[in-house]
Amino acid sequence: MFENLTGSGPLPSLNALRAFEAMARTGSATRAAAELNVTHSAVSRQVKALEAQLGLRLFEGPRHALALTPAGRDMAPGLTAAFDQIAAAVAGARGTGRDLHVAVNASLAVKWLIPRLADFSRLHPQVRVHLVELAPQAVSRRGADVLLRLLDASRIETLGATPVIPNAVGPVIAPMLAGEDARAAVLTAPRLAARTHASAWKDWAALTGRRLAPAPERAVAHLHFALDGALAGWGAAVLPWALTAEAVADGRLLAPFGFARDGGAVAAIPGAGEASRSRRLFLHWLADQARAMPPAPDAT
Repeated sequence: MFENLTGSGPLPSLNALRAFEAMARTGSATRAAAELNVTHSAVSRQVKALEAQLGLRLFEGPRHALALTPAGRDMAPGLTAAFDQIAAAVAGARGTGRDLHVAVNASLAVKWLIPRLADFSRLHPQVRVHLVELAPQAVSRRGADVLLRLLDASRIETLGATPVIPNAVGPVIAPMLAGEDARAAVLTAPRLAARTHASAWKDWAALTGRRLAPAPERAVAHLHFALDGALAGWGAAVLPWALTAEAVADGRLLAPFGFARDGGAVAAIPGAGEASRSRRLFLHWLADQARAMPPAPDAT
């Protein structure tokens, strides 16, 4: 415990405060645990211990839909600002003006960003890029200079994000599975569905005005698992153009219905703190990479 100089008793532990702040900011214990690299139960224990010490409820509601209480809403912004200030102070002490911490979803990292990063390092060898994984629904990450993820249109504006690649989605299938009628094959093949985008098929059908007949479903954890499954002929998958552009362009995947724009985008969310030169260079480079991509074939 830290002694409170105001005389109102000892301050809670930093671990408890960090757990509460991360859970309040990310909206769930699961996402907070992913950011802090601890277990879900560890976050829950720390938050409960903090509530017990303060004699206050900080969250309320059912376990699957917890919301901040008035006391929690009062406390969270101050803690976020304090931890951001600590992170900035540590970064300043380390002289990290040339370091760039990028938080990115796993699928986007593996299938789009990492294959291109050698180009960024060749152009800007003075910038040291550090990649960290961004939890599936998270829009913040402690210490990140920039976050890269798929966002819908409303969140792009709310978060002050910069659109990088306009999002278009469509079903893809390997030639070996497509046979002579790729459109029919896509609609009858086993449907690969990523748990992080469980409604992808339903959303695509609604977007394009199609009705889907029943078909076997094969669940996978992430979009890049669905992409690899489609490439291997294990089923068809509805995927973003950003992840499939190269495979469609070189014929490893067929997209018989094209890709439909949904108004969202792969977007760059600014991290806390001032915009560094490294961040600006990275954002310019992202824009160049996006412009170099072939356009998505229109939905048909």
